[in-house]
Amino acid sequence: MNYSDLVNQIQNYLENSEASFVAEIPNIVMNAEWRIHYDLQLPAARRNKMTTATTNNRYLGQPSDFISAFEASVISGTTYSPLVFVDTSYIREAYPDASVTGTPQHYAIWNETTFLLGPTPDSPYQIELHYFSMPDSIVTAGTTWIGTNAAAALLYACLVEGYVYNKGEMDMLKVYEERYKQNIDLLKVVSAGRTRGDAYRDGQFKVPVQK
Repeated sequence: MNYSDLVNQIQNYLENSEASFVAEIPNIVMNAEWRIHYDLQLPAARRNKMTTATTNNRYLGQPSDFISAFEASVISGTTYSPLVFVDTSYIREAYPDASVTGTPQHYAIWNETTFLLGPTPDSPYQIELHYFSMPDSIVTAGTTWIGTNAAAALLYACLVEGYVYNKGEMDMLKVYEERYKQNIDLLKVVSAGRTRGDAYRDGQFKVPVQK
């Protein structure tokens, strides 16, 4: 489903082609996308970036599109050493003297733009960061992973947002909300199941069956 298809479905389901509503649809869709990406951490939201720690500086800048961390590693030659994600209080306690340097072992989120490393780097180490970000919106891109692979979840998320905007009846809003949650549960199979292993190492993925 591309953006044009989505807009048509939203208008058809909500039976509203009023100019003010149509003008609001891009915001409705982007709000729906944000909800999906915060409810799940889909593969389409993963990013990878190489960055360099500064010698004698325990602070490391985050990517501009960073939302949350997936993993990080210090690279020394051909050796990858995973960093352990901890709270800032742990680094403050474990490495109380910022002037004591070494190879970083831990990292934490210091603020909205910066990581805190422990210990303070003694060299300009390369750090590979895997993280989650907000993918391009279907509003601007035309087609996206969610529009192609999770069209129903996107549609019902939009219908919830659109119905709230229209101040519709609560009974119908509950129907759209329930359909959204059903589709999110299906996506969790992808997000938390099939993308976290393979059949060779972990055996064939099985969805639990209620008895």
